[in-house]
Amino acid sequence: MLCHPNGADRLNCFALVAYIPEPLAQFLDSLRKEMVSGCKPHAHVTVLPPRPISGTVEEAGQLAQSLAADFPPFEIAIGDVEIFPVTEVVYLGIRAGVDRLLPMHEAMNIGPLEFHEPFPYHPHITLAQELQPGQSARLAEVARRRWSEFAYPKRFPVETLTFVQNTVENTWVDLVECHLAAVPVR
Repeated sequence: MLCHPNGADRLNCFALVAYIPEPLAQFLDSLRKEMVSGCKPHAHVTVLPPRPISGTVEEAGQLAQSLAADFPPFEIAIGDVEIFPVTEVVYLGIRAGVDRLLPMHEAMNIGPLEFHEPFPYHPHITLAQELQPGQSARLAEVARRRWSEFAYPKRFPVETLTFVQNTVENTWVDLVECHLAAVPVR
């Protein structure tokens, strides 16, 4: 555990995420709180799932920034509500953008950011996790109903990633913003 001057006890647990913009983020955060009371959501798509890092936080953050600059901005389109069979996590699938996320994940899982993950990388948006057995099917139905009522676009641009760190309170602290490659103006 790392203790920081602001008093937050931080863990050696980091991730790289693409935050989802409004109004989609507010809808997804509200849905997640409805499904799992007490959770502290901040809607995102994970590029590097939670992991310990080797080396310093500064080295890992600088590497994430450097690698992000190799990828152009892109758009994610969100698909349907699904359930991971082994973990029973309820999530929204990604309909478009997976072809960008997979190579980004592979390229960034190196150096101090490298980690052997317990499951193959599968881009998604988590809605409910750490559930009691049998809860996932019922919660997936709630999510499907709410998702069908969402009246705004179900897609968003990804132009930056954020390197984050977990705390003992299971909240995530933003450390470094990582900008994707600038697109030349024509």
